[in-house]
Amino acid sequence: MVSVTSDPTPAERTKIPVKLVVAGGFGVGKTTFVGTISEIEPLRSEAVMTSASSGVDHLELAAEKTTTTVAMDFGRIGLTADITLYLFGTPGQERFHFMWNELARGAIGAIVLADTRRLSDCFSAVDYFEGRDIPFIVAVNTFDGQRVHALPEVREALQLDDTVPMIYCDARVRNDVKKALVTVVEHALVRARATAPTA
Repeated sequence: MVSVTSDPTPAERTKIPVKLVVAGGFGVGKTTFVGTISEIEPLRSEAVMTSASSGVDHLELAAEKTTTTVAMDFGRIGLTADITLYLFGTPGQERFHFMWNELARGAIGAIVLADTRRLSDCFSAVDYFEGRDIPFIVAVNTFDGQRVHALPEVREALQLDDTVPMIYCDARVRNDVKKALVTVVEHALVRARATAPTA
């Protein structure tokens, strides 16, 4: 007797958890990025900025910023019926970079948010992921829709290899954020297939 089984329903399918890291400089939009796309209320570890940050954090282009991430931002989104993304936003200030190792552990890829008005703020994130061979993309945050510099110019300034994907992304726009997530997952899959041992 032949047993016939139907395909599992979406509820019965095993979800594949995927961890991604969102990194970049102070005030570049990481908290906004995670909050824009998360299906759950994002977990934020923000603290009120005090005079202690004066002269340490560059507030010239973020004068309205009153809080800062001191540990991480966390969000979750179902990318497909089978894939659930867990997003971990890193703190941007250099004095909190010691936490990056824990946040990046087990991540399949990363998104480096860049602000072209202060591009040097994302150098440490680019160096971090390059040094640990973690697949990453660079998403140029278009504040108020402004695309001041062409992506090839940003690539040259960051001295990025042509294999690193670059896109424009407004961290406040859900479709832009979703495009960034799809791009980094696809990039990580391509890298994984390229390095997989052949039979």
